[in-house]
Amino acid sequence: MTHRTTLRIALIGAAAAVAAALPLTAQAATPVLKAEVGPGFTITLKDGRGAAVKLLKVGAYTIKVADKSNIHNFQLTGPGVNKDSGIVPTGSSTWKVTLKKGAYKFVCSPHATIMKGRFTVS
Repeated sequence: MTHRTTLRIALIGAAAAVAAALPLTAQAATPVLKAEVGPGFTITLKDGRGAAVKLLKVGAYTIKVADKSNIHNFQLTGPGVNKDSGIVPTGSSTWKVTLKKGAYKFVCSPHATIMKGRFTVS
C-alpha cells in the first residue's frame, strides 16, 4: 500500500467515525414549515415545497411565521403544542416545535370560524 492510499483510508475512517458520533438530529436537517396569516382574511401552513400541510411525521420542526396584519394572529394547537403569534404585533417569528401523533389545528383566534386549518401527525 502506498502512503497516499493509507492516508485516504484513514481519512475515510475518521469521517465515518465523526458522522456516527453525531446525534441523529445533527445529521438530518429539521424540516421547515411556513405559516402565514393576513394581510387579508387568509391563513396557511405550507411545507418546504409550498404545498399545504395535511399530514406530517412525528418529530421536530421549525415553523417560520409571517404575521401580516395587526387584526390577525396565527395560533397552532395540538398534542403538547400551543403557540400564538399574538394579535397586535406584526412581523415574523420562528418556532421550534416537536409534533406528536395526533390532530393539530391552526386558526386566527378572532376569526376562527373562517380562518382555520388542520393537519394530522402520524
